[in-house]
Amino acid sequence: MSSSKLSAAAFLLLLSPIGAFGYTKNYTGDGAPIAPLSPPYFPSPVTSGAGDWADAYVKARNFVDQLTLLEKVNLTTGTGWGQDHCVGNVGTIPRLNFPSLCLQDSPLGVRMGTYASAFSSGMNVAATWDRGLMYKRGYDMGAEFKGKGANIALGPVAGPLGRHSEGGRNWEGFSVDPWLTGVGMWETVKGMQDAGVIATAKHFIGNEQEHFRQSGESNSFGTHEPVLQAISSNIDDRTMHEMYLWPFADAVRAGVGAIMCSYQQINNSYGCQNSHLLNGLLKDELKFEGFVMSDWGAHHSGVDSGLAGLDMSMPGDYTFGSGTSWWGGNLTTAVLNGSFPEWRLDDMATRIMAAYFKVGQDPETYPETNFDSWTTSDYGYLHNQVQLGWGLVNKHVNVMGDHHIGIREVGAKSTVLLKNVDGVLPLGGQRQIGIFGSDAGESPLGPNGCSDRSCNKGTLAMGWGSGTANFPYLITPLEAIKARAIQDGTVVQSVLDDYAYAQINSTALQASVCLAFVNSDAGEGYVSVDGNEGDRNNLTLWNNGETLIANVAANCNNTVVIIHAAGTVLVESFVDHPNVTAIIWAGLPGQESGNALVDVLYGAVNPSGKLPFTMAKTREDYGTDILYEPNGLIPQENFTEGLFLDYRHFDKASIEPRYEFGFGLSYTTFAYSNLTIKKVSNSTYTPMTGFTAGIPESNKTLGSPSDYTFPEGLVKASKFIYPYLDNATAIPSDSTYEAPEGAYDTSPQPIPAAGGAPGGNPSLYDVIYEVSATISNTGSRGGEEVAQLYISTGLEDDPVNVLRGFEKVSIPVGQSTTVTMHLNNRDLARWDTVKGDWVVLDIERTVKVGSSSRKLPLSATLA
Repeated sequence: MSSSKLSAAAFLLLLSPIGAFGYTKNYTGDGAPIAPLSPPYFPSPVTSGAGDWADAYVKARNFVDQLTLLEKVNLTTGTGWGQDHCVGNVGTIPRLNFPSLCLQDSPLGVRMGTYASAFSSGMNVAATWDRGLMYKRGYDMGAEFKGKGANIALGPVAGPLGRHSEGGRNWEGFSVDPWLTGVGMWETVKGMQDAGVIATAKHFIGNEQEHFRQSGESNSFGTHEPVLQAISSNIDDRTMHEMYLWPFADAVRAGVGAIMCSYQQINNSYGCQNSHLLNGLLKDELKFEGFVMSDWGAHHSGVDSGLAGLDMSMPGDYTFGSGTSWWGGNLTTAVLNGSFPEWRLDDMATRIMAAYFKVGQDPETYPETNFDSWTTSDYGYLHNQVQLGWGLVNKHVNVMGDHHIGIREVGAKSTVLLKNVDGVLPLGGQRQIGIFGSDAGESPLGPNGCSDRSCNKGTLAMGWGSGTANFPYLITPLEAIKARAIQDGTVVQSVLDDYAYAQINSTALQASVCLAFVNSDAGEGYVSVDGNEGDRNNLTLWNNGETLIANVAANCNNTVVIIHAAGTVLVESFVDHPNVTAIIWAGLPGQESGNALVDVLYGAVNPSGKLPFTMAKTREDYGTDILYEPNGLIPQENFTEGLFLDYRHFDKASIEPRYEFGFGLSYTTFAYSNLTIKKVSNSTYTPMTGFTAGIPESNKTLGSPSDYTFPEGLVKASKFIYPYLDNATAIPSDSTYEAPEGAYDTSPQPIPAAGGAPGGNPSLYDVIYEVSATISNTGSRGGEEVAQLYISTGLEDDPVNVLRGFEKVSIPVGQSTTVTMHLNNRDLARWDTVKGDWVVLDIERTVKVGSSSRKLPLSATLA
């Protein structure tokens, strides 16, 4: 059954089910339109080889020029869910010996793979504040994807940014701060693509909660009133540019090959057909030269989505396993009947191939796909969705190399020491250690016992959902501590039942130090774990962790709390307990979890992690919350807080956090001095002017519709998405499709003032100031410190402080070092919604440097 199962007449009706002009025509129950509406932006800009894309662009143009219409459609349309080895595959081009491109999750390793690593979460690597580790993690992951024969890795993540502390997928990303997330995106993209795999920046954009991200998914739980369409994230222009778009700009500037559009709506237009976002902000203003793919099932229309800037449909079928597609044969139909211009299809194919060539892939040398997403057995179905074709599907290629070393280092250096009374840590000379809580040990089902990690049993080292990977092994805290105890001659007693309070109490009484392990899990919205539908229902500990801690601390005057969590948690019930002598936030550290923790507990690694978010005293202190119940048939989520998220909100509202953004203790101490600011350039931000070169029209003859029907003798796989037509008579000679104004315009277009190069206006990145400070190690151990730079404008509509730089340095005992950070025009700019451009105001600013967002001992005026 082909993708052309829909008749041409029905297809024309379905071309524009939710808005022909790039926004959704939504209405409230009384018939009033819902605001805001995302404005249209046409035509879709074509790739031109800007920046360092020139060589890849030439190769891509030469390749695409050889392709037939059917081959170009095959390159842009997925073959259907479960129809190939990967979570996503596009069609092959047999005539040119070009294999199917394999797209595979996840942002922390090869999902569903065997003999592949389970890396630390993005949140954890952000907590290291270490650019080198961010790059190395990206490179090692990229090497594993390439070794498995995956062409396109579905990561890293900048959306969600972390608007909601309870957000289910925050841990997949980096930080609630756009500047820190931008660095994470830059380094990870560079690392992955240097290893030879195409990176995918996702989810573009405003995808900040799991509830109602897809109407069908949300309705399937039956726990809410049904919704008609996905939630709309309503974001104003300044907030969009200075918060949510910011890290994607860094990814684009780093040369990211692919961007995945998101499930939900943005200003009442679905993310994968929002022309203002895809054509306007991404491809025009940011001059993105790669391709846009849909999230799996986020493709909602035929011609509309393509004209709005979507380049690849994933996984290709309309719904999983349906055998029908918005594109495939329907896209062939649209080109033949004139409703979809061939130049737009050429651009889609060129963007895909430019990304392919940019990272150095070649069909002659790139590894063939040697794993299967649907089974870990050697043999399985070649088309698992329809149980067709049996053969070898897994070659079990071991791609792990020595990556465990980097995973362990990230795990240790992302560990944040929150409390350490009288230096009780690092541990040493302990008579007996008591270990408490299920989070210390292994799940009785094994580390991969629940698909996509969709349960919380045993120690927590990653969240759940498509952002996961199979553990090749999982070193638990219990086994790592036991291994160390053998060296020290220490007795270790453990109680892993969170509710065995009598045994917990008696065991705690005997120990010289008690380690209480607690956690809080979260994940993707297609899974509900203990009633948490992706997003966490609260910020408390799971498995009654607070009660566990209370029982241990009541019987042990040296209680150390270790938290594995998908984000922040509330610690107020135990943070001031006199017997809780230390608290560690360990996040989601991946397969080397226990070893990384032991490195910190025993002082082999001096903790240097800093929080990538704020830890509040109450949930309400954050000022934002998940929309748990729909506020209409089309839920509306208004981002009314604007720029004031996390520490920016706490500063504005004068709320005292428990632990501020950027906070983290060390086993040593540091002092800051000698702040100096040097102007290194007189460059000023200059708006771009001029016009594009225009869009070349195709001069190819398309031929007769009969040239595009299924080849005689082709053995079709059921529900596989093909580019062919079912018959040659289904194409009307005169399409009734009403294209959005300007969608077919091939004339030169004005270059946006904020555009001009990948990442935006090049003058944004001109370095203007050099900021230096001296950091001295005043303690008794060598250690690493993260110097953080914040800027304050003093303007009422600006945050009190915004992060604009950091540098991590290692300093021996008694020595000092100078850190140097730079400020460019973008760091000093703000978005002007009237001009539609960046402006650098002629005002006095204050530069502040210190160890966290609220410990900034150095300051100076930036004239």
